[in-house]
Amino acid sequence: MGTQPPPHPDAGTHLKNQRDHVYQAFVARAGRLGQASNGFHNQNYVLPLTIPMARLLNRDPGTSVTVRIRRAEALPVVIRTWENEAEILSAVRGVLPNVPECLFQGDGFAIHSYVEGVPLSSVCGNGKPVDTLLMQALADLLAAMTRVRVEALPSLPSFWPCDHTDSQGFLQTLARLADSQVRGSNWPDFGMLFASLGIPEDALIQLAERVPAMTARPYSLLHADLHRDNLIMSYDGESPLICVDWELATYGDPLHDLATHLVRMQYPAHQWDEVMYSWVGAMENVRSEARNGAIKDLPHYIAFERAQSVYPDVMRAAQTLQGPIDQKGLDAATQAVRRALEAAAEPLQLRKVPSERDIENILFRWRASRTGSARLYATGADWHRDERVLERPDFPERAVSAALQAEGAAPASRVLKGTAHVNTVVRVPGHNHSVVVRRVVPGVRRRERGFLSEHAVLGAIEKAGVAVAAPEILALGWSHDGARFAIHTYVGPGETYQPPSHPVNGLLPREADRLVDQLCALTKVDYLQVDPLAGQGHFYGWLCEQLVDLVTGLPKESQQLARVLGLPGARRLAEILARHSVSKREPALLHGDLNPWNLVRRDDSLALTIIDWEMALVGDPLYDLVRHMHLTPTRREIRERMFDRWERLLPAQYTINWRQDWAVYRWIEIVRSAYVDLDRLVTGASLDAPNVRRAVDSYAMTLAAATASLGLPFRPVANPYLARALA
Repeated sequence: MGTQPPPHPDAGTHLKNQRDHVYQAFVARAGRLGQASNGFHNQNYVLPLTIPMARLLNRDPGTSVTVRIRRAEALPVVIRTWENEAEILSAVRGVLPNVPECLFQGDGFAIHSYVEGVPLSSVCGNGKPVDTLLMQALADLLAAMTRVRVEALPSLPSFWPCDHTDSQGFLQTLARLADSQVRGSNWPDFGMLFASLGIPEDALIQLAERVPAMTARPYSLLHADLHRDNLIMSYDGESPLICVDWELATYGDPLHDLATHLVRMQYPAHQWDEVMYSWVGAMENVRSEARNGAIKDLPHYIAFERAQSVYPDVMRAAQTLQGPIDQKGLDAATQAVRRALEAAAEPLQLRKVPSERDIENILFRWRASRTGSARLYATGADWHRDERVLERPDFPERAVSAALQAEGAAPASRVLKGTAHVNTVVRVPGHNHSVVVRRVVPGVRRRERGFLSEHAVLGAIEKAGVAVAAPEILALGWSHDGARFAIHTYVGPGETYQPPSHPVNGLLPREADRLVDQLCALTKVDYLQVDPLAGQGHFYGWLCEQLVDLVTGLPKESQQLARVLGLPGARRLAEILARHSVSKREPALLHGDLNPWNLVRRDDSLALTIIDWEMALVGDPLYDLVRHMHLTPTRREIRERMFDRWERLLPAQYTINWRQDWAVYRWIEIVRSAYVDLDRLVTGASLDAPNVRRAVDSYAMTLAAATASLGLPFRPVANPYLARALA
């Protein structure tokens, strides 16, 4: 036999280059296709492994992983003990085996195993009480970290306290690290700002020198950033609570971990004592010495957490002003800085917290010093009209420019944020009434599709001259930066601006009558103007198809949790929906989303104005009325009053067989909400909109109603903490 030729000297280099190319291609793919969540320090993308990547990582193709890419532009606003998160995870997995595994670490990125589940922040948002059993589980998690041996961790910095029970020395070390890594690193750019706000250059050094003697406690591994976004509630019961994002982990007094957890979890004030005593009890079972002096010393760590937070909070607020400044952004930054200063005033011994007016002026001057000039941004300098809405004699081009300029100078108090739009209420010189500049919220992913153009719907209603109180469309176009805008008449109360009032707790009898009157008037609008092909086919069948398509299009994580909770997949859902039918009624223009926040109270005979028509469609008039009752708290007597009036006012072709059909529409809306609200919980989409927040807060009832109405058996959730959080 002949001998094998020796390997080419460049073979190893060639193989490495091939591997590097596969990794780089996968990271680039993550940026294009991955489901992203942006943290302060990393961008995290979830996506399935390609076949080449699966071979390199010894995983099955299609397995989900998390690609963590360090944000190059991120400010250094955190204290780091170690730079290599992979080494921390390797040490932690010996005690907490369900934490992510670092599969590969490259230059500026890492690939971690994906932890399936839903963040605690989605099902129990900041400021909300945490269930007692979950609170105890969190305390147990903090206590379990003390089992990680120091020998398994990366080497500690040379300046770390030699005595690994020196609580005072550890807190002093933290304060000095915050001074060097956070304050010092950013002082060249932000020093003038901090000084103007009354924060001395040596504030953290002075804090370190004021740390009193404290009880000795044995050091242990600390997560140091245990908040609701970093706690994943898995779908199974084997690993119900998983902690992620360990890059800020450190080694020291475990009381520090309790303090950061208390502050960053944003527990309501009445739960702080319960959390503290849960932690003391958990430590008693694992490392009893860690609880020594905890009650006495905890305030020192709380004070440090609030003191050091003033630096990242102020810098992040100031960074929002790096682009064009508008009054809304300036207001938001001013309020954020004010809150940070108030929290840090006592521990940093600040002489005085500036007023909001002073803070605003300081921020404005700081911005000017960095650019050489600063002024409030006027968006009306350059815009282009969308010719689908022609110039109106009562709102000419100069009025549009004035409205856009006023938008840039409008205070935050005049900004109304909805599910998909930001609405800024402004006054235009020479125009008698306020108007609304309406813009789409960037990055919003709305699962429920819109089918008609809002401007066309409003135009058709105005042209029809019917008794429907809706905004008038005044202009449509693009700002100089390419952002779309619409300008509507403002329908809030009074000649001067007042926040709109909505019937969030249900309609009064008079309001119920007037809403029915307006829905009846919509049948007189020529819907063929906005949808020439409308009215063809069967509306209920089309509605079912849309719901099935929505479920099919849900992201993998939402579909997985839906299965865990007992909701059927798209194919099975289609079979169940097909069991029902409704009578065919004459179609009409529908609003499509009559939740209480889309109804504005008014003082005249119409009682309510209907806003936000982006979900308008053409279909069965009964559906609009029933969907309103689903989205709005409606007492039985109000419901019966509305149905009776609706039937009396409309011709028979619009109401035939409604009594046997309305329950079918109510049923399909309950089922729709079970999927839509679940997806909002998983993705966190639009949770700051009041109608969305109320819907997800009552999700347990929605889920129970949906599964029961679908005729499906109750399926208990394996993860007890997830079950209690959903409830």
